[in-house]
Amino acid sequence: MIDVIVAGGGATGLMVACELRLHGVNVLVLERDTAPTKEVRALGLHARSVEVMDQRGMLDRLLAHGSPYPVGNHFAGIMKPNPVRLDTEHAYVLSVPQPIVVRLLADRAEELGIETRRGSEVVSLSQSTDSVEVELADGTSLSAKYLVGCDGGRSTVRKLLGVNFPGEPPRTQTLLGELEATMPVAEMAAIVTEIRKTELFFGIGPSPSGEAGIFRVVVPAAEVAEDRTVAPTLDELKQQLRAYSGTDFGVHSPRWLSRFGDATRLVDQYRVDRVLLAGDAAHVHPPLGGQGLNLGIQDAFNLGWKLAAAVAGWAPEGLLDTYHAERYPIAEDVLSNTRAQSVLMANDLNSQAARRLVSELMDFEEVHTYLIEKLIGVNLRYDLGSDEDLVGRRLPNVALKGGRLFDLMHAGRGLLLDQSGALSVDGWADRVDHAVDVSEDLPHPAVLLRPDGHVAWAGNAQQELADALARWFGKAT
Repeated sequence: MIDVIVAGGGATGLMVACELRLHGVNVLVLERDTAPTKEVRALGLHARSVEVMDQRGMLDRLLAHGSPYPVGNHFAGIMKPNPVRLDTEHAYVLSVPQPIVVRLLADRAEELGIETRRGSEVVSLSQSTDSVEVELADGTSLSAKYLVGCDGGRSTVRKLLGVNFPGEPPRTQTLLGELEATMPVAEMAAIVTEIRKTELFFGIGPSPSGEAGIFRVVVPAAEVAEDRTVAPTLDELKQQLRAYSGTDFGVHSPRWLSRFGDATRLVDQYRVDRVLLAGDAAHVHPPLGGQGLNLGIQDAFNLGWKLAAAVAGWAPEGLLDTYHAERYPIAEDVLSNTRAQSVLMANDLNSQAARRLVSELMDFEEVHTYLIEKLIGVNLRYDLGSDEDLVGRRLPNVALKGGRLFDLMHAGRGLLLDQSGALSVDGWADRVDHAVDVSEDLPHPAVLLRPDGHVAWAGNAQQELADALARWFGKAT
């Protein structure tokens, strides 16, 4: 029997699979599409996702394919400089198109020995007390201890589970694509600049892939299509470009065309017994602020080690349920801020008045920092039941005398960072590493980090440490 089947071979699914495999879990990834998509829906990684990749030794690969650019104007597209102080060493957006992120994660999965089967679509599932049975479109049946649905906003796994997916249907749609164009770039840029004074969902510019002569086009659709999976035609795109700008910019020879809407929905439960949901399978929202890809990657990072503990048998009671408890409020907040950004980016008079007011408020450094940190996830704190502010937060990559903190966490294990050397993880050494080192940036004698980098405990008392170890890493051996 397979330990875990992951339905969906996008960034979220591959991230879950890689996290599981670090703990020796036998993982099978099932991907419906026979080949990787060329569509570029997400354009980059925010600070928390960059930290996640750094923490697993993946950042250098991503940096080789991308470049940093300012994050200061990412909230509702309001143009501001970067905040002076952000709680991260990666105070930028790393511009890496989504297909490249997926490809690099697929390469990592292959290195870890993870099998990915393309052209494999889940069509039914059933659960027993100790397994999940899935049937594929070709009639194949598979058994696993757990199933993780990472199969996108129209998730088959979610529908088969029958979980509630409350929210709002799409009220507007936007056309998106990459094409060639005949209009000179300078003339194109002048037209786009003028239109974007009132229409922030319009844009045409060089493709993020950097391919010469290819342009990325974004323009509001005339109406909401009944089936979003049906790509727009080139004529439809040209018609909308002319409606907003008076020209179609000479676009031709599309590489791909797609559409997205502003539907906003969130499942009411991330787990049903042995089936779990992550990424767009659990939540959909407008792509404002570039949060979707990042939210999915961070779902995976939270879930992976917990599910691995359940498979291995050492998970303390309730550990797997903390996945929903911790990630649901984060998704709620993302849905809330994308709704707010949608209002601020609309072109009616009331929305424009609200946008001007928010822009004025963002001239206050505290307000600007708060909004940007919310968007890029660096103010995220899980409620772990402690009055200590550091507990529940991700520890930044604090400087150590002996090296980099994140370099100590590539294996995905827990970590006791102990400045005194007086503490011990005896009984948990098979799950938790112990590093004795000193950091001027660490205000506590010692901190216990979960595999996802969040602080589970801070202090200097061995018994308190033992209690925290038992809570997050199970019984001592």
